Amino acid sequence: MGGALDGITVLDLSQGAAGPTCAMHLGDLGADILKVEPPGGEWGRRLGPPFVAGVAAAFLGMNRNKRSVVIDLKKPGGSEVVLRLAEHCDVALESFRPGVADRLGVGYEAMAARNPRLIYVAISAFGQSGPWRDRPGVDGVAQAMGGIMSVTGTADGGPVKVGVPAADMAAGLFASQSILAALFARERTGRGQRVDVSLLDSLLSFQVVPLSMFLASGNSPQRLGSAAPYAAPNEAFATRDGHVMVAAYTAKRWPALCEALGRPELATDERFDSNEKRVRGRPALREALEPIFETRTTADWIGVLDGADILCGPLLTYEQLVREEHVTQSNALATVRHDAVGEVTAPVFPGRFADTPGDVTGPPPPVPGEHSEAILAQCGFDGNEIQELLGSGVVSGDRRP
Repeated sequence: MGGALDGITVLDLSQGAAGPTCAMHLGDLGADILKVEPPGGEWGRRLGPPFVAGVAAAFLGMNRNKRSVVIDLKKPGGSEVVLRLAEHCDVALESFRPGVADRLGVGYEAMAARNPRLIYVAISAFGQSGPWRDRPGVDGVAQAMGGIMSVTGTADGGPVKVGVPAADMAAGLFASQSILAALFARERTGRGQRVDVSLLDSLLSFQVVPLSMFLASGNSPQRLGSAAPYAAPNEAFATRDGHVMVAAYTAKRWPALCEALGRPELATDERFDSNEKRVRGRPALREALEPIFETRTTADWIGVLDGADILCGPLLTYEQLVREEHVTQSNALATVRHDAVGEVTAPVFPGRFADTPGDVTGPPPPVPGEHSEAILAQCGFDGNEIQELLGSGVVSGDRRP
């Protein structure tokens, strides 16, 4: 069998990170992704450094399994081309600021009038309603306004952005989940629908644990570095040559950790004999444990703690991670060949399907307009129409990276 989404066609008008990541995941699962780009290609192609043969490495990592058609929505007739494409699609995905798609003539109402079965997904910074609706926003702004920067970093440091584009990635994941749910609903109703996904809402859902704790207690979570606010020890400790992450906060594993560290008396110390006490007394707990961990190397401690069935792991850099035997043998990374830039390696879709595994070695990240003519023909445009659109500049077959 092919991928789980074989037979599903997605019209992807999104740019940046959230929408393209969403569409890539759908493509990995077997959907046919028609990536609509403006002349010269979407702005994400220039999001760097680093660049590979002039193309942003981040773009290459988020845009495999897609085909590109370049359409100038600012020219007369551009929106009509998109609407005709939408007639042949199951899903339309966009990431314009609220109201922009309607002004361009490619909003939900226009597309749904042509294709009532279409699922239309709009990704925006703050959603389609509310006082922040018209505010522009990107990942960093969403992280700042979404609360996550207030709980990230160390207690004595300033605000820290999560080291990955957390708002973009969360929105992309929730958008893909929403699309799958809407496709399932369509099987029952026969109708498509509009779906609104915002970076802010996605980030709030992403923070369900600390937000739930705050809403119940009224106490704002504090920045704790690598530590978890609800469990201790559940954090990283410096070793002689690096760091080790330790999670030994259960009634079983806390005594086992103390035994493994050669300090069994800590297990019954009245300051530390429950998880609640250890959380509240975290500074004293770290003062007791830090000098012990600093006496040996990370590899030594991993061996000791593994032997005692303590949840632990070394802190790996990207350079170390991609060389790990587990990562290489589990096929967590895949390499595809790109005609313009050579080999491109990126993480694969994490779901491992027994019967419908999908494929990450399909079309590599396209150059702008690489598939314009093929996509138009697939969606019912005849040869004369295609040549007329190419001649007018409404559609472009531009092959530059």
